[in-house]
Amino acid sequence: MKKILMVLTSVSELGDTGEKTGYNVAEAAHPWKVFADSGHIVDFASIQGGQPPQDVVDREDPIQVAFTESETTRAGLYNTARVAVVDPEQYDGVYLVGGHGTMWDFPDSEGLQKLVAGVYDAGGVVGAVCHGPAGLVNVELADGFRLVSGRKVAAFTNDEEVAAGKDKVIPFFLADRLEEQGATHVQADVFEEKVVVDDRLVTGQNPASAGGVAKEMEKLLAEVIHQEKAEEESEAQALREAKDAEKAAEKAAAEETGH
Repeated sequence: MKKILMVLTSVSELGDTGEKTGYNVAEAAHPWKVFADSGHIVDFASIQGGQPPQDVVDREDPIQVAFTESETTRAGLYNTARVAVVDPEQYDGVYLVGGHGTMWDFPDSEGLQKLVAGVYDAGGVVGAVCHGPAGLVNVELADGFRLVSGRKVAAFTNDEEVAAGKDKVIPFFLADRLEEQGATHVQADVFEEKVVVDDRLVTGQNPASAGGVAKEMEKLLAEVIHQEKAEEESEAQALREAKDAEKAAEKAAAEETGH
């Protein structure tokens, strides 16, 4: 069992358009189910803390309905932690939920940058989907390199922004910004699923990719759990051998004294 933090936008309007937005419910719900079904603990945080704005819920999607009606989830979302005060050492993975609002508050959040870098530098897993990778922008690791530099990533594409009618609204094209910071943006056709894994960084192109991102994160977390168990068994075996050697030495000493 691992602890995973899901981070949500605090932006409720698209720029100055007056159009309402919030975190993408599908991009939160489907990963939540993957993590919960695997027995992991899921916590929530947002840029400003408190109750984050929620986008439209698809009532025909039973997973979204279950997510929004879960008492545990509702309690967690009612008063989320502010990312700036979250201790990254408490989490084995961080997942950045998308929604257009992230384009405004994720990139320049120093608290989010420190959180993502802290989890990754400690050997944790970082995931992001759709516009969630906006939270990867400007993240600098302990070695001084940007997290996305030299890595393959997926994110909402320029063509998808045009198709969604948001290309004139967003402050920048996310795919372009990621490439400006040294990433290689990998994409599928418009609104088709695409998940990219590069070391312990897992990214997805759009809402259809959310569940896939979580499943790949789960695989990486399972590897960590397996490694931890192997190390624990190795330590236990070494301890048993040390005790056996100690007993053998005591027995030999006793026999020698007896002679």
